[in-house]
Amino acid sequence: MMMNRRAFSAALVAGAAATLLSSRGMAAMAAPVKARNVVLAHGLFADGSCWSEVIARLQAAGLNATAVQNPLTTLPEAAAAVTRVLDRQDGPTVLVGHSFAGMLVTETGAHQNVSALVYVAARAPDAGEDYTALAKTYPTPPASAGIVFDGDEGRLSEAAFLRDFAGDLPEARAKVLYAVQQPFQKALLAGKTTEAAWRSKPSWYAVSTEDRTINPDLERFMAKRMGAKTIEVQASHLSLISHPDEISQLILEAAGNNRA
Repeated sequence: MMMNRRAFSAALVAGAAATLLSSRGMAAMAAPVKARNVVLAHGLFADGSCWSEVIARLQAAGLNATAVQNPLTTLPEAAAAVTRVLDRQDGPTVLVGHSFAGMLVTETGAHQNVSALVYVAARAPDAGEDYTALAKTYPTPPASAGIVFDGDEGRLSEAAFLRDFAGDLPEARAKVLYAVQQPFQKALLAGKTTEAAWRSKPSWYAVSTEDRTINPDLERFMAKRMGAKTIEVQASHLSLISHPDEISQLILEAAGNNRA
């Protein structure tokens, strides 16, 4: 039976959508580009030292690792800090972001040096998407209630940090991390990405199943939407500290290096 014009057009649209989705998924499944550089960006309530456990493992595997010191001021300024580090890399580079820094990976990941993207319990908005509105379609995570402001400067209270941000770390270790948390500016939260690098770069995602800072189901949604190769880690929001072996292995895989 011959297809009428409307049915034919609908089939074309459906086919194009299926091709787009399958190409995103295949991007992560294809053999990754061999990379020797890794750039790591941190999110709210932290600084670059939160990557120390992962960095040690990447260096042991022969990779060059650099942690960006995110200024946590505005999205453009934070993205510029990442871009400056990416500009200094001498070849294919895996760009990794934790938590809020997923915004920076999404915004700057189209950089010519970036060969792959890794999101660790991270935001992964589409271009121009209102992440706050997206997050509100899922139950509010407990940590949100623990954010306190001094004027335009925000931070996480100690109780919320220990319980909802670093809940699977020894209390003494969590208290040290709390002491060095970097406050963020309220203007940072108003920023929207203008790019969605995960639409063109192979992506990996580590979901934290016990996350009380970003809803785990929201993490799963974002990972599935981008067609990322996804792992689930039974961890708090700070899987990069409580489960550095799993996170490091995921980054090594994205770098085309599967050595543990």
